[in-house]
Amino acid sequence: MARNEEKAQSMLNRWLAGKQNEARGERQKRPYLATECHDLNEADKWRQQILREIGKKVMDIQNAGLGEHRIRDMNDEINKLIREKGHWERRIVELGGPDYSKVGPRVTDSEGRNLAEASGRGPGYRYFGAAKQLPGVRELFEKEAPRQVRRTRAEMHRAIDADYYGFRDEEDGILEKVEAAAEVAMRRQAIADWEEKEAERQAAFAAVHGGMGEGGVAEQADADAAAAPQFVAYVPLPDQKEIEQKVLESKKQQLLRQYISVDEEAKQQQARELLNRR
Repeated sequence: MARNEEKAQSMLNRWLAGKQNEARGERQKRPYLATECHDLNEADKWRQQILREIGKKVMDIQNAGLGEHRIRDMNDEINKLIREKGHWERRIVELGGPDYSKVGPRVTDSEGRNLAEASGRGPGYRYFGAAKQLPGVRELFEKEAPRQVRRTRAEMHRAIDADYYGFRDEEDGILEKVEAAAEVAMRRQAIADWEEKEAERQAAFAAVHGGMGEGGVAEQADADAAAAPQFVAYVPLPDQKEIEQKVLESKKQQLLRQYISVDEEAKQQQARELLNRR
């Protein structure tokens, strides 16, 4: 069985293809110059053909895997077709047809700018699809960050006047009223803090001298306090009973050391440890 390529090259198939071309008529080629066309319908037909070619190439250029050279060539072809479309639109107007340049939609970028304004090779050159991401083209669509101009020392000194140093703050009298009210509040707060600390000091002084009991000791303490400058101890001190008990225990220990030998004292200490006594 013959293959498809061999079938296509057979005499019968070639003869049938020739007959179909004769019946269809010779395929017309688009004129190189728009001025060579003198029929309005044909001019409109060639414009529609250019629009279809532009749409197909714009779809193909979206593929970033075509390679840099192929993308650049395809972008140039699209711009060439756009310029050719403009020639045919002007020719249609000359032949009495509608002005498509005015009624047609404007092509803008993602920021709403007309693509003719974002040109890279002069007015009217546009980039489509993956061509916008090519090296050297990406920078054309990026906005430069606004530069912050620092003011010089002379410019800063021009804005300095008497108000900057506060020379005329008291002329209206408002600042004096505000400061007077703040001063009264600060005085009251300072007096309240001092009274609180003084009350704590008096309470500590009374607690120290109140536990010494009555009698000669208290009278002697009062006399000493009257003769000497006041001194307040802010730590708890033992009273008279605790002092007498400590003195009595000390005398007992001295007597035991005098009349008890070292061995007896060691035995007593051992017995206290066994009985858990001190």
